[in-house]
Amino acid sequence: MKRREFIQQAIQQTAVISTTAVSYSRVVGANERVNVGLIGCGGRGRQVAGLMRQVPGVEYGAVCDVYEPNARAAREWAGTASQAVGDFRKLLEQKSVDAVHIATPDHWHAAITVLACQAGKDVYVEKPLAHNVREGRLMVAAARRYNRIVQTGTQHRSAPHYREVQRIIQSGELGEVRFVRVWNYSNITPNGIGKPPDEPVPEGLDWDFYLGPAPKVAFNRARFLSTFRNFYDYAGGTMTDYGTHRLDTVQQIMGVEAPKTVVATGGRFTLNDAGDVPDMLQVTYEFEHPKTGGFILSYESCNLNAHGAGGRTPGFNYYGARGTEDRPHGEAYYGTNGTLIADRIGFEIYPEPLKPALTAKQRAQPIDAWRMQPRRVQGKDTTDLHTQNFIECVRSRQKPNAEVEIGHRSTATSHLGNIAYKVGRRLAWDAAKEDFIADAEASKLLGRKARKPWDLI
Repeated sequence: MKRREFIQQAIQQTAVISTTAVSYSRVVGANERVNVGLIGCGGRGRQVAGLMRQVPGVEYGAVCDVYEPNARAAREWAGTASQAVGDFRKLLEQKSVDAVHIATPDHWHAAITVLACQAGKDVYVEKPLAHNVREGRLMVAAARRYNRIVQTGTQHRSAPHYREVQRIIQSGELGEVRFVRVWNYSNITPNGIGKPPDEPVPEGLDWDFYLGPAPKVAFNRARFLSTFRNFYDYAGGTMTDYGTHRLDTVQQIMGVEAPKTVVATGGRFTLNDAGDVPDMLQVTYEFEHPKTGGFILSYESCNLNAHGAGGRTPGFNYYGARGTEDRPHGEAYYGTNGTLIADRIGFEIYPEPLKPALTAKQRAQPIDAWRMQPRRVQGKDTTDLHTQNFIECVRSRQKPNAEVEIGHRSTATSHLGNIAYKVGRRLAWDAAKEDFIADAEASKLLGRKARKPWDLI
């Protein structure tokens, strides 16, 4: 299918059901074998693949990577019966493959997902769903057209403790929530990702294929493997990396799908390395809800300090913490009855006093009653449950927890933050049209023209 046809279909929001479900007949039933192909065999790909392979009946029969050492390592892990290829299109041609697991850099997610759906494969694609908003909508259109199961790798959606947070807030127990703060902090000073010079392409790497739809540049190690997210050519920095997880969670918990407005400020203030994304970014979103009204969301990413927030409970575990007081990642929901602070592995509730303190005398008096009970719930990372949910849905044809439309809307919210930063002004968002209101410059940043000959969708 040509790119223009996908765009037209996405705009019209049609959902044509295809009869090309070539894999469906092989995976019906809870105990049937599911043969998965891994595309992108780096550390995250192999880690999640290891969890997915723990689901009974799952095999990895094919692996693919443009970097031969990664493909070789993945084949050794998967077993000698698996096939290793350098071109994902050869993997998609294999009729024995029922589903693909995409763990490439972000700029390849859309093309591989669209072509996988067209080939009749179900898809587990790591977050962020797409490199830009327009590509994300193409992925949704492909999943609908070819009747494919597409799970986004935002594993918070499969976390029981986040479902409980959702219940607490949507039931009104926390009171009215009008402000949410989200933060992702890390300290990579003084040198960041470094500033290595361009050099010859390493043996075993197809650099042109790695770049794919992104602009052509000379090989540089900073743009490769674990540090590619520091370049807009391939990703969107912390905003789309960690931020997509947390903005997805906020939208789940608060019952919203897209912001009304967005404004951002930041810069690359301190790091003098090869990257081009901001080392400090603050984004303010305004959301509306038809029943509960609106709220303000403040998102912060910082690469210059890893504290984030303090106030930890002895014996309680916090995601990504390295010191004794820091909370590098989290969401804080400020309600009229209390504050709920959550992260990937748990949440805590800090109640508000029952009686307001309007005077100095009242503030000096001890608090004898509270508006709700304090609470602490320890959870865990649920990538294992998320991969299990994907396999269950491949077999049952039910919608997965983070199905492609959810992944698209959450990823798009992250992209809006980056776009607001780039244009430097407050933007109004039309969620139905997926376009900015009266801002042509910002609208141009919703997509990009892929480099030939890698304009595959």
